[in-house]
Amino acid sequence: MRSIWNGSISFGLVTIPVKTYSATDRTSSVSFVRIHEKDGAQIQYRKICELDGEEVPNEEVGKGYQAPGDDTIVPITDDDLSRLPMPTAKTLSILSFTDPDEIDPLQMDKAYYLGPNGAAATKPYALLREALEDHRKVAIGKVAMRGRESLAMLRAHDGALVMHTLLWPDQIRPLTGVAPDDVELRENELTLAETLMDSLGELDPAELHDDYREAVEELVAAKLEGEPVAPAASGTSGAQVIDLTAALEKSVRAARGGGEADAEAESASVTPIRGRKTAKKGEAERGAAKKSGTAAKKSTEKKTAPAAAKKAPAKKTAAAPKAAGGRAKGTSAARKTASAGTSQKSTASKTTSKSSTSKSATKKATAKKTAAKQTAAKKTGKRSSA
Repeated sequence: MRSIWNGSISFGLVTIPVKTYSATDRTSSVSFVRIHEKDGAQIQYRKICELDGEEVPNEEVGKGYQAPGDDTIVPITDDDLSRLPMPTAKTLSILSFTDPDEIDPLQMDKAYYLGPNGAAATKPYALLREALEDHRKVAIGKVAMRGRESLAMLRAHDGALVMHTLLWPDQIRPLTGVAPDDVELRENELTLAETLMDSLGELDPAELHDDYREAVEELVAAKLEGEPVAPAASGTSGAQVIDLTAALEKSVRAARGGGEADAEAESASVTPIRGRKTAKKGEAERGAAKKSGTAAKKSTEKKTAPAAAKKAPAKKTAAAPKAAGGRAKGTSAARKTASAGTSQKSTASKTTSKSSTSKSATKKATAKKTAAKQTAAKKTGKRSSA
C-alpha cells in the first residue's frame, strides 16, 4: 500500500511521525466513459482557453480563486499558499478528546489509515492507540491536506489508528422542510417496529456485495459474446398505500421465518382448507365402510340367532339324562354340542370378515347347524328310549 501523505500527530508535547494511506477504494464501483454513439469512439476532454479557444497543456494550468457571486478570478500560486500561516500543513494537531456519539455522522468525509513512520514512532503510536481504546474516546483536531485545512477525527480500529476528515459545521445543510410534521403513532405499531428490528439480527459484512456492479459485468460479458441480454426482473413499485400494521406483522414473520416466509404464509391460508376437506372426505368414507361392516355384522347375527335359539333346548335335553344318572353319556353329548357351537361361532366370524362370500358361508353354517340339531335329536331320542 502506497502512502499518500506524510506528517505527524501532535499530542501535547509528544510528536508521532505517521504515514497516511487511503482506507477506501472506489475504483471497484461502476464507472462509464463517454462515447460517440454514431461510431462508438471515446470522447476526449480537452482544456480549452475561453479567450483564444486553443488547447492548454497541463504545465500551463494554474490555480485561481473566484469568490461566490463574483466574476473576478484571482490567480493563486503555490508560493502564495506556502507563505500562509498554516501550522497544520504537516501536522495533525489534536485539540480535544470526546465521546464517539458526540460526532455527527453527517460530518464524516473520507477515511485514512495512519501508520508509524520509523522505529522511533512505534512506541508513542501504540501509546495513543491504547489510550483511545481504554478510555473509549476519539481525538478531534485539525489537519491540512491537499491544499486545504479540515477537521479530523482520530480513533483506534483493529490495532491501528484511523483518521476521518470531517466537514466544518457550516458545511452541513439545515433540515428545513425535510422532516414531516407531528405524526401520531400507535403503541402496537412502535412495538412491531422494534420487534422487526430485533428479528433482523446482526449484519454480516461478508454477505454484502454490489449487485448492480455484478449485473453490469454480466451485461458486458453477454454483449461481448453476442448473446441476448436477459430482461431485468420487475421490482415493486413505490408510493403504495399500505396498512402499516399489516406490513409490519408480515415483515416480522418474514424475518423470523426466512426468505420463503411470505410464500409459506400464502400457501398456509389455502392448503389447510383443502386438507380439511380431504380429511373430512376420508372420514366420511371410513364411516361409510364402518356402517357397511356393522350392517353386515347385524345381518349375520340375525341369521345365526335362530340357530343359537335352537341350540339352547339341546343343551337342556343333554342335561336331563345327567340328572337321571346317565352322567357319561350326558357329558359326551354336551361336549359334542359345545363343539358344534364353537364351529358355528367360527363360521359366523369368517362370514363377517368376508362380506363378499357372506351368503354362501351363511348357507353352509345353516346346513351344519341343521345336521348338528338332527344328530343331537337322534341321540336324545335313543337315550329316552333307553
